[in-house]
Amino acid sequence: MPPIHTDGLTKYYGDVRGVEDLSFAVEKGEVFGFLGPNGAGKTTTIRTLMGFMSPTEGTATILDADIRDAAALRSVRGNVGYLPSEPSFNENVTGRRLLEYHGSLRGDVRSDEMLELFDPPLDRKVREYSRGNKQMLAIVVAFMHDPDVLIMDEPTSGLDPLKQEQLLEFIRTEQQRGKTFFFSSHILSEVRKVCDRVAIIRDGHLVELEDVESLLDRSGKVVRARLGGDFDADSLALEGVHDIEVSGDASGGERGDGHGSDGAGSIGDGSDTADSDGSGDAAAANEATSVTFTYTGAYEPLLEHLLEYDIYDLSIEEAPLEDVFMRFYGENPAERVERVENGEIEEHENGEIEEHENGEPTDRAEEADA
Repeated sequence: MPPIHTDGLTKYYGDVRGVEDLSFAVEKGEVFGFLGPNGAGKTTTIRTLMGFMSPTEGTATILDADIRDAAALRSVRGNVGYLPSEPSFNENVTGRRLLEYHGSLRGDVRSDEMLELFDPPLDRKVREYSRGNKQMLAIVVAFMHDPDVLIMDEPTSGLDPLKQEQLLEFIRTEQQRGKTFFFSSHILSEVRKVCDRVAIIRDGHLVELEDVESLLDRSGKVVRARLGGDFDADSLALEGVHDIEVSGDASGGERGDGHGSDGAGSIGDGSDTADSDGSGDAAAANEATSVTFTYTGAYEPLLEHLLEYDIYDLSIEEAPLEDVFMRFYGENPAERVERVENGEIEEHENGEIEEHENGEPTDRAEEADA
């Protein structure tokens, strides 16, 4: 059986849905991304997987232990590492004392190695720690007993960019040792760096499950072109073309006769036209139409169509990662920030999303990223 498996996992807080009917499996040696904005249900899923909350319906297993069976969960917990989104420690003791305590509970075989990478000030009391130092201490605690399964909720939260990259590189190295990761995040760039597959959760429901590259391919490529000739935007009404933006002279000017039979001899290289000094080509390029659009189809039909025009420049780039949010949530991170600033929603530090009406909180309160 896979190290982590859910079957119709459902958690409600009274009448408020946390997650509903989640079914997926995390394979051995996989870095499994669990992607969604704050409030989607990521932390609810993790806390239920860890046995901190009982499911309303459905179930899940970790290392063959049913999460509804407290004794079974205790028997495997020594082989599970957990990194919460908001680490909570006894703040009246030092970091060193905390490591000694956790080591006595589950064992300590790697703390020295981990402290070389993540170096919280062990001889200071935790109440004096910065957010980043607390996160580094939590990382050491999660890995120090060398577990086979790691469950991580927003693991790079609070870390500076250097430590973030060190953690992601460490995860890649651990995966090569056969470790299994459940990696919850709302940051697409870090998910792409380390994850093999990704599950996308929206409003407590699983809306997509596939490998990362396939997901990004479906988000499309951004095509930018400068085209000469009599360009008509309606001619780009091809399958897979979205969000066309056109600027420049729509007539495109006169098409030069010296581009050659392939019609694409001047892709950004300034090749000669019928004018020996190249002035005709430069003049036509100045009158070209600039076109930008998102494309999710096969390249051949698109290129065949573009070759009907003189191509002065052509670039095809991966679409911004935020487009994944737009596709699955109808809202990108910038729009969510705007909603917060406008008082439509309130996003708390623990991930709770509180909806407001007319600037006042509603009766609906979602618990810890529900």
